[in-house]
Amino acid sequence: MPYLMLLRHAKSDWNQPVDSDWQRPLNNRGVRSARAVGAFVARHRLVPDLVLVSPAIRTATTAELAVEAGGWNTRISKEPLLYGAAPSDVINLAREVPNQVNRLMVVGHEPTMSGTLELICGTRLRVLTATLISINLRNTAWENLRRGVGEPELYIRPRLLPPYKDPD
Repeated sequence: MPYLMLLRHAKSDWNQPVDSDWQRPLNNRGVRSARAVGAFVARHRLVPDLVLVSPAIRTATTAELAVEAGGWNTRISKEPLLYGAAPSDVINLAREVPNQVNRLMVVGHEPTMSGTLELICGTRLRVLTATLISINLRNTAWENLRRGVGEPELYIRPRLLPPYKDPD
């Protein structure tokens, strides 16, 4: 059964001098949150087969920290379209995913994440930083992904998770 997982990037550091928005890094809370989400995903056997991520520093770092903390054996693919994407862009990218991918995670920005959730599920929620949503696509093949086919099964905020503990 295919699942689409949406993960908004973790909290970014607005105090860092950067030349453009996409260069903003995570702050310390963001780093902790990304790791906690990664460990949660592994602990609950929700590891995605593929991660599509916006090329912004904060989204790429969120994905990399989650993969590392959870010990996932998952490929991360940077997708330039995800920076500033519309929800329809997320759906179009997901439609290109091979059917052997059972769990797809998209790591992106707001308002794209909440808009994608609303488009696929009809559920209107504000997706806060480092929030993870898992959507059951009810046996819909990726190429048939469209409005209204999904059912949200999980909405996890990092504040609800135990702090990440480094296994070392």
